[in-house]
Amino acid sequence: MTGPAPHREYTDRVAAGKVPCQTCDGCLSAVFPPRIICPSCGGAELRWSESAGLGTVYSASVLSPRDADPYSVVLVDLDERFRMMSTVVDIPARDVRIGMRVRARVERDGPSGPRIVFTAEEGEGRHEPA
Repeated sequence: MTGPAPHREYTDRVAAGKVPCQTCDGCLSAVFPPRIICPSCGGAELRWSESAGLGTVYSASVLSPRDADPYSVVLVDLDERFRMMSTVVDIPARDVRIGMRVRARVERDGPSGPRIVFTAEEGEGRHEPA
């Protein structure tokens, strides 16, 4: 294998502010999480690309830790046809909805280093106080 392992390459790209994914040259499937073999066709020719970061919430849950604010855990279908688990920030967790359009960004000061989070697209999930 040449170059860094797929997970290392992924984390390096996230640290550089990118939303990375792989594409199989054999079947043109989007591949995520990063791998060395395409799960669709078994091909080994995977190239790195960068997602535009736009997607739709496929699934959403709210976790409510005892001593912290509630937060969302979401599965997002990115427009490049891969699914990613993350969180939606900058809106209350209870306002995250299935079907909501979101945009990825890299949060550099996460507890485990840089990570990809999502924000609601303009007009999505932003409610005026009652």
